[in-house]
Amino acid sequence: MVGIAETRIQGATMQTVVITGATGGIGLEFCRRYKEKGFHVVGICRKATEALKELGIDIIDGIDLTKEAAFSSVQDQLNGKTIDILINNAGLLESNSLSSIDYASIRRQFEINAIAPLRLSEMLENQMADGGKIAMITSRMGSIADNTSGGSYGYRASKTALNMIGVSLAHDLSHRKIWVGLLHPGYVTTKMTGMTGHITPEVSVAGMLQIIEQAQPNNTGLFWHSNGERLPW
Repeated sequence: MVGIAETRIQGATMQTVVITGATGGIGLEFCRRYKEKGFHVVGICRKATEALKELGIDIIDGIDLTKEAAFSSVQDQLNGKTIDILINNAGLLESNSLSSIDYASIRRQFEINAIAPLRLSEMLENQMADGGKIAMITSRMGSIADNTSGGSYGYRASKTALNMIGVSLAHDLSHRKIWVGLLHPGYVTTKMTGMTGHITPEVSVAGMLQIIEQAQPNNTGLFWHSNGERLPW
C-alpha cells in the first residue's frame, strides 16, 4: 500500500489506531477489538498472518523495527494520517542468565522493546491528535521493586528503559494533553510465553482497553497492570 487515506463514515472522520506487533496474541486481539469498536485500524508487523488479513484492516507489513528503512516505510505509508491512539506492542523476549549472557541478544531486546517504541512515537508525534493516547506495552519484569528472582537481563533492562521512556514522553507531550500509559498485560498465553500464561489475550486486552478508555491528563505516565492495579517502578 502507498499511503493510507483518511477513512470517513457518515460524513465524520473515523478515529484511527496504529498497533505494532499485530500478527498474533495481544497485538491481534487489540486489532480485533478496535475493529469491532468502529476504529480505522492500522496493524504493523513483520509478516501478515491469515488471521490478521481476515480482520479487514489496513496492514503495513515487512517491518523489522531494528532496521532504519522500516521507519521510513511506516512514515511514508502513514503520511498525512491523523492518529488518535498509538499502541507500541511489538516486543522480544530472549533468555539471558548470568552464566550465559548473549550481549547481541540484549542489544536486540533494547532495539525492539525500548528504542523502537521511542522512535515510532517521536516519528509520529506530529500526526498524533491533541488529546490522543500512546500505550506502551511493557512488563512488570521491568519493575526494579518487583524483581525478586533476577535473571532475564536483556528483557528486564529493556522494559525498565521503556518505562522511563514512557514517563519522559508523558511529560514532554502533556502540553498537548497526549496521554502515555505503561501497560503490563499480565502473564498471557502467547507464543512469547510458550503458551504457558495464566490469562488469555482476550482477558488481557479487555483490561488494557478499559485503562486506555479511562485515560485522563491526570493519570498519564503511570504503570498499570491490565487488571487495573498500579505497579511499582
